[in-house]
Amino acid sequence: MPRYTVHIRDEWLAVPCRDPTYTIQWLGYEALKRYTKNKPDNGGINAVKDIRFVARRCQGQGLLDGDDTIEDVLEDNDFVEIVHKQHALSSLQNLFLDGNSLTSTDLVNLGRVVYGITTGFGKFARTVIPVHKLKELQENLVRSHSAGVGNPLSPERTRMLLALRINVLAKGYSGISLETLHRMIQAFNASCLSFVPEKGTVGASGDLAPLSHLALGLMGEGKMWSPKSGWADAKYVSHITGLALINGTQMITSLGAEAVERAQAIARQADIIAAITLEVLKGTSKAFDSDIHALRPHPGQIEVAMRFRALLDSDHHPSEIAESHRFCDRVQDAYTMRCCPQVHGIVNDTIDFTQKIINTEINSATDNPVSFTALDFLAIGVHELAAISERRIERLCNPSLSELPAFLVNEGGLNSGFMIAHCTAASLVSENKVLCHPSSVDSLSTSAATEDHVSMGGWAARKALRVVEHVEQVLAIELLAACQGIEFLRPLRTTTPLEKVYDLVRSVVKPWIKDRFMSPDIEAVHRLLLDQKVWNVAQPYIEKYNMELLPESRPISPTAFSLDPPASPRKRIRLE
Repeated sequence: MPRYTVHIRDEWLAVPCRDPTYTIQWLGYEALKRYTKNKPDNGGINAVKDIRFVARRCQGQGLLDGDDTIEDVLEDNDFVEIVHKQHALSSLQNLFLDGNSLTSTDLVNLGRVVYGITTGFGKFARTVIPVHKLKELQENLVRSHSAGVGNPLSPERTRMLLALRINVLAKGYSGISLETLHRMIQAFNASCLSFVPEKGTVGASGDLAPLSHLALGLMGEGKMWSPKSGWADAKYVSHITGLALINGTQMITSLGAEAVERAQAIARQADIIAAITLEVLKGTSKAFDSDIHALRPHPGQIEVAMRFRALLDSDHHPSEIAESHRFCDRVQDAYTMRCCPQVHGIVNDTIDFTQKIINTEINSATDNPVSFTALDFLAIGVHELAAISERRIERLCNPSLSELPAFLVNEGGLNSGFMIAHCTAASLVSENKVLCHPSSVDSLSTSAATEDHVSMGGWAARKALRVVEHVEQVLAIELLAACQGIEFLRPLRTTTPLEKVYDLVRSVVKPWIKDRFMSPDIEAVHRLLLDQKVWNVAQPYIEKYNMELLPESRPISPTAFSLDPPASPRKRIRLE
């Protein structure tokens, strides 16, 4: 019998399904019944049948329509999250696009949230088209360029793509009519989204194939998705044409923005996870001394060392675990622990570098190619977080290195513990090594040698996202393993902020007493990292430590000393 794991608040519930033709709405209510069953006050839910909820996949956060059948949208052992509808909508806000001030953070939140006008294209650029055939030219362009293949982008990523296209067209340099732009905004605000295959762009004159599919749906052809209809025939939605809709790099940029934001989130949480592992392996915090890192003052390295001190400093947060081995005879720790500031630090610098490029690209009139080597750089950089994490997982699981039970479980042999979880981490790291091959070195000539040096930025963006996801999963496994290691050091306690992180993990995953189905545990902790809950728990302690060290430092407004005249008001476009 198929079964699905449903996340409600801080609990994971297994829900068997006898009939796959049942709807997502049935699955949600069935999970809510199980959630309230063993709660003394029904979990604060008075009547399950009166609850209005939103269902979404845990992986990728794709929204699920309540009327869809389970067999059509889920697979056996899929993970689903149920959120109160009012809570899901409370975080939404209006965003104004002016073509100049959109950031990668804004764009990711939205996902939850004259050439070619009278001539041919590419090889046919010198062929003049009669005026009476211009409409046919524009329609033919969109249809012929809609040649992508593969699975569609998720609705969230398609919303990002459409929002970014609107932002670029709002600059007024692409030859689009105001009427067409307004209709695109209407489509966005209604979440009427085209079927956009993820494969098919070489990053030449932008993402021609993906953006053509985006335009095709807006023309009323192909497929479109909306919250009410799901995937349906696009002719019932809209009808828009034109080159201005397809000539740009918005798919590369929107996926790149998501990769950057997720990389930034996992990078700072990697510091917290590594600090717990160092505690469990009875390492020393002396390697993070500020005087040491001042001798090589790379910004990321300085920042990471400060975070480790904030989490491990014995004067601020005494650790019984650290005190238990203060006078041991170990000279120094392995690189994977003592060199975290150097390794994690350069990853942070790489992410910052890439984010600046993405934010510039977001607010540029990108109707022709730009080389996206930065996304190759991002993938290579962020991969290091997984590579060093996998080595720390090995140290946690290896009794000769950890002084803990083999694979972090009692009765080894009868129980395998974290043996295969470590193998999973190793396989993800190995896969990342292949994905980190730079796509930008694979330029191929296209369009009859008119576009004879292309960026391959679409693949760079897609594989960067895959690398980031693998990094998240590897670090989720390390966090699980580190918290399991703490179980064998009890009753000793670690520092206050790290105990708070331990409590957070234990709110969704129980200690490993004997072997059990492990995938839900990994997915639950992965969800914590995606939601940045690990960072949210530790951040106040890090900020307090930093402010106590530098009481005189206060944030200064970047405009405080500006001598530039105020910018002239620009027309802004409102997205809901």
